[in-house]
Amino acid sequence: MPGSSGGIAAFTVAWERPEAFHKVVSWIGSFTNIRGGYVYPALIRKSKDAPKPLRVFLQDGSNDLDNLHGNWPLSSQDMAAALKYAGYDYQFEFGDGGHSGKQGSSLFPDTMRWLWRDWPKE
Repeated sequence: MPGSSGGIAAFTVAWERPEAFHKVVSWIGSFTNIRGGYVYPALIRKSKDAPKPLRVFLQDGSNDLDNLHGNWPLSSQDMAAALKYAGYDYQFEFGDGGHSGKQGSSLFPDTMRWLWRDWPKE
């Protein structure tokens, strides 16, 4: 559940090993052209007929990074659109922050309540 490169790492672990990791928090995730991170929206869309059992919380801000690797806010919006299209259980919080944990940290209690909303199962 970290941010930036850790945000995409958290998603990658869940995507590759959903039987062990299926709850993801990604703050300002680097879903850009850093080691192929930009491929996830297409992979998510193609999984529509066989979705993985993931619950994903994304957070980003309109003043996040825009550099030679890509545009973080646009990449996060693309991830959210792909998750919606494929019917995943997700939430996307988009604010006006930059590349920091400030907004994500302020949302942390609500994020945890949303992520674990059905625990324990009866």
